[in-house]
Amino acid sequence: MREKVIEQKLVSEVKRRGGICPKWVSPGYDGMPDRIVLLPDRHFGFVEVKAPGQKPRPLQLARHKLLRELGYPTHILDGVEQIGGILDEIQST
Repeated sequence: MREKVIEQKLVSEVKRRGGICPKWVSPGYDGMPDRIVLLPDRHFGFVEVKAPGQKPRPLQLARHKLLRELGYPTHILDGVEQIGGILDEIQST
């Protein structure tokens, strides 16, 4: 399955749960996660979408670490079967 398909399914599931999932474009600050997940009741997190089996680049891992150290939930998604668990985790924080 392609990364684009996984990303589309993430966006659809976030919308089904009443949220939005905009693409995060960060000019001049490479390596940030692909999507911001905004769910009802102020639940949010960041999601890096990858094709199955693909891993984030070192810069991406460094940015994810920075976000986590600041207290922001940050997830790596490389399969549609992970979407529900990631969103459940975001909604529980």
